[in-house]
Amino acid sequence: MADTSPLLPFSHSVDPGSTCSSIRWRSRKVLLLVFSGLFLVPLIVSIASNDNGFKQHVQYLQEDDQNVSLSPPKETTRPQMLRPGSRGVSAGVSEKANVNLKGAQVKGYPRNDSMLSWQRTSFHFQPEKNWMNDPNGPLYYKGWYHFFYQHNPHAAVWGDIVWGHAVSRDLINWFHLPLAIVADEWFDINGVWTGSATILPNGKIAMLYTGSTNESVQVQNLAYPADHNDPLLLKWVKYSGNPVFVSPPGIDPNDFRDPTTAWYTSEGKWRITIGSKANDTGIALVYDTEDFINFKLSGVLHGVPGTGMWECVDFYPVSKTGQNGLDTSANGPHVKHVVKTSLDDVRKDYYALGTYDDKTGKWYPDNPEIDVGIGIMLDYGMFYASKTFYDQDKGRRVLWGWVAESDTEADDVRKGWASLQGIPRTVLLDTKTCSNLLQWPVEEVERLRLKGKEFNNIEVKAGSVMPLELDGATQLDIAAEFELDKKALDSTAESNVDFSCSTSGGAAQRGALGPFGLLVLADDSLAEHTSVYFYVAKGNNGTHKTFFCTDQSRSSVANDVKKEIYGSYVPVLEGEKLSVRILVDHSIVESFAQGGRTVITSRVYPTRAIYGAARLFLFNNAIEATVTSSLKIWQMNSAFIRPYSNEQ
Repeated sequence: MADTSPLLPFSHSVDPGSTCSSIRWRSRKVLLLVFSGLFLVPLIVSIASNDNGFKQHVQYLQEDDQNVSLSPPKETTRPQMLRPGSRGVSAGVSEKANVNLKGAQVKGYPRNDSMLSWQRTSFHFQPEKNWMNDPNGPLYYKGWYHFFYQHNPHAAVWGDIVWGHAVSRDLINWFHLPLAIVADEWFDINGVWTGSATILPNGKIAMLYTGSTNESVQVQNLAYPADHNDPLLLKWVKYSGNPVFVSPPGIDPNDFRDPTTAWYTSEGKWRITIGSKANDTGIALVYDTEDFINFKLSGVLHGVPGTGMWECVDFYPVSKTGQNGLDTSANGPHVKHVVKTSLDDVRKDYYALGTYDDKTGKWYPDNPEIDVGIGIMLDYGMFYASKTFYDQDKGRRVLWGWVAESDTEADDVRKGWASLQGIPRTVLLDTKTCSNLLQWPVEEVERLRLKGKEFNNIEVKAGSVMPLELDGATQLDIAAEFELDKKALDSTAESNVDFSCSTSGGAAQRGALGPFGLLVLADDSLAEHTSVYFYVAKGNNGTHKTFFCTDQSRSSVANDVKKEIYGSYVPVLEGEKLSVRILVDHSIVESFAQGGRTVITSRVYPTRAIYGAARLFLFNNAIEATVTSSLKIWQMNSAFIRPYSNEQ
């Protein structure tokens, strides 16, 4: 018999005779969902057929290749693009694969064990070994930050997915705990997939997650702590009446996953949203519940034609007036709401700002031309399946994101691990632009700073590279500002040519006002380096438009890794200097421009610029402009990430 009230006291009763067999869902719940789904099918079809989505067009910049000081050596010619290849069981869902060599004629680089060991990070969260992907159910509870994650405990490749679990006092130093939720029931036997936590007013925790059933379809399940008094939340109980809801008619059961944290409505109900698609229209479905057991499909939060499957949807409020995060249930005139989705087709996270109508359960974008999936990316690099939570202890919203590998699967198996999580970030509305979020590393990471060194007002001439003398360059926290020569800004000819980070030649392609920035994880000869830079374009009307990019094309002499150029436009307001913060931690580089308006995460695999051979350089590859830069750079200590013991 199903436990009828594992989380909340109720004024009404739930049918105690409601049970499910090992292969069938409870008929009453299915009938309810069928009725609700049939009612909503016309609405879903209507959204899918509305093809008024904004389409972006990018013109390719064509210039002479003047690569001067940043020319790549012969062995770093750009390899064939490596595409993610499918592997494992037929799961009915993207397999979260890292890049492998399927279909690519690229010879593996002869790495030694020392090169592979260097790749493991020192202050980013990783399991002790094996595979990790999506962040799941993060929360703060009884003095501990809890982090759950998609994990294969058996190998360094995707498969056999369960929930790993770790706890921290400060989001930086972590203790590994035993597996939290494993695949041992018919409703999740093929995978315990992504989910979210909701802390209820009575202090109890409802954890909703997607399970892949014995028939490899996606259903939504409930779990909760066996002992809510245990601050470590070591043991979890699956609701005996799972699944608590299934895909409605008109929705493919293999396109129905990743329930969000719930928020409380004005009608006294809890509401969640979940990702799906109707034809090629990505949608977020809305479900209401009073007890986290009985769910009613109530509508579509939002949908955008042409964006494909929405997974790992996130929905949360941000303050229009304050600098604190908000509880997920906050609403009102002082609030904007964020819809974020992970686009399965392109493996990128997009977001948009808008207005949420609590009565109708619908969300409306502030600007339809930069709607979800066609406008602003949360991170323009290797960053996916992100999830936020409200940290009630410090009054902030914290963002987690999965950072995949872009090397070969064979190397992952050899080193015994794959993937990591980005440094947790705070998320706020940019109240200056009102069109962007601001992402910034949590303040606790600054506790890892060791010796700092300042460089003030360094003048970098056009076409030059300048070394910055440091004791080491493998673990760094860099804060840098740049100013372009005003005379060059004023005198540069106007242009009607569009610039794009990904198609305009990278850091080696010279323009009048850029590129300029930093070369991280570089060796002395610059055979290997990762460029983090700004590029300023002057339009026909005399206005300047600034782009922020990361160029990985020369990050390694090896050709069996993915080496892309990432980036986008970044808003720069009147009177602002160009600024960037960069966290370097072995094989990950996280870059935050203009206070976090534009963010890029890179995975790089140098073979020479490692250990004591790693260097840091300033560069200015502009044709006309001199750049003045001031920097403060800290060496970074390693975080303590280890198994928990009772002595802790």
